[in-house]
Order: sequence, then structure tokens, then C-alpha cells
Amino acid sequence: MLWDRRSALSYSAWFRSFDLEEDFRAELTDVIYRSPGGHLLDVAHDVEALKDRSASSWRSLFDARWMRSQWPYGSGVWGKLEWVYPGIDPENIVSFAEGGTNLLWAERYGRELGLSDVWVKQCGNSHTGSFKDLGMTVLVSAVRQMISAGRPVKAIACASTGDTSAALSAYCAAAGIPCVVFLPKDKISPAQLVQPMANGAVVMSLDTDFDGCMEVVQEVTQDGQIYLANSMNSLRIEGQKTISVEIVQQFDWEVPDFVIVPGGNLGNIYAFAKGFQLMESLGVISKKPRLVCAQAANANPLYRAYVNGFDTFEPIEAKTTAASAIQIGNPVSIHRAIRALKAFDGIVEEATENQLMNASARADRSGMFTCPHTGVALAALESLVQRGVVQPHHRVIVVSTAHGLKFSGTKARYHEGVQPDVDSHYRNLPVESSTHIDEVKDKLFQALER
Repeated sequence: MLWDRRSALSYSAWFRSFDLEEDFRAELTDVIYRSPGGHLLDVAHDVEALKDRSASSWRSLFDARWMRSQWPYGSGVWGKLEWVYPGIDPENIVSFAEGGTNLLWAERYGRELGLSDVWVKQCGNSHTGSFKDLGMTVLVSAVRQMISAGRPVKAIACASTGDTSAALSAYCAAAGIPCVVFLPKDKISPAQLVQPMANGAVVMSLDTDFDGCMEVVQEVTQDGQIYLANSMNSLRIEGQKTISVEIVQQFDWEVPDFVIVPGGNLGNIYAFAKGFQLMESLGVISKKPRLVCAQAANANPLYRAYVNGFDTFEPIEAKTTAASAIQIGNPVSIHRAIRALKAFDGIVEEATENQLMNASARADRSGMFTCPHTGVALAALESLVQRGVVQPHHRVIVVSTAHGLKFSGTKARYHEGVQPDVDSHYRNLPVESSTHIDEVKDKLFQALER
């Protein structure tokens, strides 16, 4: 299937204010992050035009493109191009065939919880090892579109706790656009630090936390010469929302009962909501799942707002957590997340360091290799099961946001029994032995009987 010019030109999208009462509209090629009223932006689509295709026609179109080799539709994001950035020039698209990640039936893990329909969406099985690829392919492609339209963008920058910088640097390298990343010094894993270094990015290591890096990058990008790539940028949300479509598509267009997502800067929970809402508005699905946002107890501003009925929100100073990518105390997408959760009968859960690390290790014992952030979501699931919110007949999707190999040091400390604030229930160390066969066999069978 070659480039579908009809689909590319028949539909439109634009920036609007996240505050729906503010009358504001801008082109997607404008270098802008907030409305005149100071609100974050949202990408709006001409839904009435999208209705020229029936729901079954959209499903058939996306199924025909699914995981094919024709550019750019083999991407899980660009296979839904009309719902993402319909007016983009295909020559400006930068893609690593992102998306299309495995939806793993967690049979053994679920059975231990008394559930038979638990699935893990393994977003870490991607080019840079995290779900951030879904949003970054759209943002970097959009910047190439801006440059082709004459915008004087010289580089793209982000603040990051690791995965955002890895994704941005990779896509910028492919696009030939300079990349700048601001990282909190000594607060990300070596695997995450080396990714932007390897991709040739300018790596700024700042003596602060993520929230401090976020303040700096917003200042640096004010004049428009350097483009801001953090999740406050609504273009990334457009790529990330396709994961909702992808999950439903992988279930032959059936909607799960619960979707559990780790939450830090909180753009991801809103992205899920946008995807499900668009499908519902076009008749592609007839119901919505309950959304659950899972936060580490050491970085839980959304959870604190949730238990107060969302009446108030106060930023906090995030404490150290093994789930370092969501160690954020002042999330820029807080109001997006609250809107999404209210629309989806949403739940916010928190997980202590002990809970998240043991949940991650428990899942690993069933064959997975989960990152600590996935551990937060798994711990949330375990809490919901214990409280009877999630019941045996429910279909549950746990979103795994990154690959466990990025956090091998944390996993090693867990099994060594030295991870702070964690009682390593599933600790598993190598069995040391001489080469004497009797000793080997004796220790081997003792280990098998544990």
C-alpha cells in the first residue's frame, strides 16, 4: 500500500487550548506550547470528517496496514496516520517501525492473583526500550515538517529521567536534527545515560532533580530556536494515544475492563484517554475501560489529589524511588490526568518501594523481566485485587513502559538484598560450589527443593 493521498489530505488537525472555553486555534507547524491564556495545548481533529468512513471501514483499514512493510504504515503509530497527523508530508516522517509491541498473556502471574485474563503490554520491546518512542516519532516528524515550512528550529531539547532522552536522541539522530537533553545528575541508570550519549546528543547533567531540569528546559526553549520535546508538548500525546487503539486492535477490537498505567509526568494517562475517546466517538468501540494511574508512594502528587476528591492539587518534592522515571513531584500534565480519570471512572493507586520491587520480581518469576515502573503498575493491580475492585472475570491490561535491562543495577541490588526499603521476598542468588560432583549435586538438589 503506497502513500494514501486521499487519507493524507481529506482530514485535518490543529492546536487548541486545553481549556475548552478558550477560543484559540493554531497550526501544527507553529512553534508554540501554550495558548495565549497560558494553558497547555491539545491537538484537535475534525471528527466529523473522520466519520466519512464507517467504524468497520476504519477497523479494516488499520488491520490491512498492521505490521506491514509499506512506508510508513508498518509503524503502529503511522498505521493510524489519519488519527495522528493527517496533513504531514511523508518525506518528513521519522520512524523506527515503533509500536506493534507484544501483548503478553501473563497466565502464570495472573493465576497467582486468582485472575485468568491479565495481559502485559510490553512497550519496552521497542527501538529505544520504552513507550516514549510512540510519542517521539510524531514530535520529531512534526519538527521536520516545521523546518520544511520555514520555522527556524535549530535543535530539539528535553528534560528527562532517562527514557525520554533515549527516544528523543535516537529520532533526532535519524532525522539529522541536533538534540539536547537535560538530565538530573546521578539520578538515572547508566543504561539510560549512555543512550543519548551514543546517539550524539548534547547531554547536560544538572545538579537537580527532574522538576529542576524541567524548569531549565522551558527557559532554554522560550525563543523558539530550540524546540521543547517534553510531554507538555501535545504532539507527543498524539503518538502515545495510538497505544489505546493498538491494544483494542490486538483483541480483535474488544475493549478490556481495566488499563493500568504507571504515572509520573502524567501525559501518558491522558494519551490513553484520548485514544479511547476518539475510537468511541467514531463508533469503533462501544464502551470505555476503567483507567488506573499507578504512582510510587515516594512521588505521588496525583494520588494525594485523588484521595481528596481532586478538589486540590499541591506539588511535592519527590523522594528517591527505584521507579526513577516517574520520580516527579510537579507533573506538567496534572490537569490532563485529572480530566482523563474523571471521564473514565478512574482510579489512582500508590505503591511503596517494597511493594513495587516485589511485584516486579514476582512477575519476573513468571518469565517476564520488568522495569520498576511496571512494578508500580503490577503492585497497583495486586492492591485492586485484594480490595475486590478487580475481580476474576475482568480483563486487565498492565502497561509495561520500559525494558527491564535498563534497570539491571536495581534488579541486582534487589537480589543481593541491599535495595533500600525493600524486603526481597523473591531474592535469588547464584549457588556457589566447587567442581566436585557430589557437592555440585548436593547443592543443586537443595536449590531445586527450595
